[in-house]
Amino acid sequence: MRYYFRADGNASTGAGHLMRCLTIADELKNLPGLEKEDICFVCADEISGALAESGGYQTIVLHTNYRDMNQELPRLAQHLQKECPGGAPVLIVDSYYITAQYLKALRRQAHIFLLDDMAEQAYSVDCVLNYNAFATREQYRQLYEDTDTRFYAGSEYVPLRPQFRQSGYVFREQAQDILITTGGGDHRNIAARIFETIQSPGLRYHVVTGRYHPDFEGWKYREQTCRQLYVHHDVRDMASLMRNCDIAITAGGTTIYELAATGVPFLCFSYAKNQEALTEYISRTEIAGYCGAFHHNPAETLGKMRQMMDELTANAGIRRKMHEKERKMVDGLGAVRIARLLTEM
Repeated sequence: MRYYFRADGNASTGAGHLMRCLTIADELKNLPGLEKEDICFVCADEISGALAESGGYQTIVLHTNYRDMNQELPRLAQHLQKECPGGAPVLIVDSYYITAQYLKALRRQAHIFLLDDMAEQAYSVDCVLNYNAFATREQYRQLYEDTDTRFYAGSEYVPLRPQFRQSGYVFREQAQDILITTGGGDHRNIAARIFETIQSPGLRYHVVTGRYHPDFEGWKYREQTCRQLYVHHDVRDMASLMRNCDIAITAGGTTIYELAATGVPFLCFSYAKNQEALTEYISRTEIAGYCGAFHHNPAETLGKMRQMMDELTANAGIRRKMHEKERKMVDGLGAVRIARLLTEM
């Protein structure tokens, strides 16, 4: 069986889609009877292709616009027909730019496994998976009624890297190190506004810029002129960095699950529509702190963030409750479970 991953990662979309596909691919190749040569990545552009190749996988670059996936249909379909003439491969699709036409056309040549975190419409696919904690099977049961599509939902499928499988976090009564992470792109440099808002004497701040951050040089300058600031770029062992911090501030996304797996108390916010459901779920369940929707009201979000940061640094009891709740949210074995689902297709 041949497995294809269709995902992109660049300055606009961030690297999250590609990184989680690489994590799933790493677990897939470790299953009996499979090898790295059975797995291939398909990307729209050279930047995405380079990131996929860094994982050691065969990569096809389509040289198309990642925002217009219908444009790539003839080229991708031709490749699948040429490389898999004897049977249908499994195609794992992870993108916000998919269309119903795109998936319906490819399903004639492949078994389609869709990673979906919006649950807004049904598509012509063999299997759909939403690994978010707020997702329910009932949502998909209603969407895919009277179809043969299989569906899976819930945080047991969060595809975290192996480094997040063991907590290893040591709770400290006195908070000293603060982590700020706003995603690989952060083209609005929200991290800078957060740092300016919450900076207090006696604390150390660790800012993760990501490979696509547009103001990397600016952050290096800030680091040179501020003894409290440490800038981390292209972090390989994110779990260790998280474990060495007492509080984290993060945008919505996979980082929330990574922090939960390590047990680091955190505050979260959204800065895009697709982040709202997860951050609002965190707010409802009180697993961690919720500061608001930055893209709707930046000033209010930053104000609440400052207030909650002061509370967390002063009150170890609140942080300890967050730590205990977070550890029940995700166990770090999601990528293994997804890999097994793929082989069952």
